[in-house]
Amino acid sequence: MKILVCTDGSQHSQKALEKAAILAAGCNVDEVGIIHVHDENVSLSALPRGEAYAPTQEDMERFRAILEENKKEGNKILQEAQDYFEKNNIKTRAILKEGQPADTIVKTASEEGFDTIVIGSRGRSGLKKIFLGSVSSAVVQESKNCSVLTVK
Repeated sequence: MKILVCTDGSQHSQKALEKAAILAAGCNVDEVGIIHVHDENVSLSALPRGEAYAPTQEDMERFRAILEENKKEGNKILQEAQDYFEKNNIKTRAILKEGQPADTIVKTASEEGFDTIVIGSRGRSGLKKIFLGSVSSAVVQESKNCSVLTVK
């Protein structure tokens, strides 16, 4: 069995890490992948927009700096998650991706043959949905070939 656990550093994703560790310790798990996806749209929103606007060299440097900061933050979040699993003697593999989070999570799970996705019910966005956050809800809806455990 292969488990893909999603993290964005939020309290809900910490609960997902905890549940995934319990599953991994109690089952015959071949692999635990920990994925963090930084949203490409957030990075692109830093660039000015307009019909006839062409980004300047400064704009592109600012964009690259934001992307680099996103990667550093993502690696920090993944390292903290890996440290949590290591304390529980569970080996993991970190996966850092850029893209639309739900699509990227589902695609990664499918392409890499994960059996189960473990995801928190809400993430960092702070948007309070009635039942699920937008990313977790989309993962549940879009996932075709593996189970999704949504942790509250």
